[in-house]
Amino acid sequence: MSSKVEIKNKRARFEFEFVETFTAGVQLFGTEIKSIRNSKASIAESYGVIIKNELFIRNMYIADYENAGHFNHDSKRDRKLLLNKIEISKINKKLKNKGLTIVPTRLFISNNGWAKMNIAVAKGKKIHDKREDLKTKDVKREIDRQLKNF
Repeated sequence: MSSKVEIKNKRARFEFEFVETFTAGVQLFGTEIKSIRNSKASIAESYGVIIKNELFIRNMYIADYENAGHFNHDSKRDRKLLLNKIEISKINKKLKNKGLTIVPTRLFISNNGWAKMNIAVAKGKKIHDKREDLKTKDVKREIDRQLKNF
């Protein structure tokens, strides 16, 4: 049961430098998974928090399912991420360092049909780092154009 659903946080790689990445399950209600399978979700403005040794994703938007009736879900509620205790403690230790945060990078449906999310412990980039990334991206694009012409 493979699905082509893949919702990315395109700004995350530009805004943050990833220290370590993890793949976590997402605890969802019935109408939420149906909306995700219809690609009606966004993780662009979301972030992770640890509350009582549990990892939650905040501000993740999942649109209301149109066929749900009055049993619909709250579109921006906190959703629990499913990781084992060792991974959560490793993330918690890394977050003790100043300037690190939890950023979701990709939301997808696994081969088994489960909703999964790739998250990264990340450090915010400075303005000069972002400029450097743009320069290298432009140079790479120009080299690809030149190679394509030959």
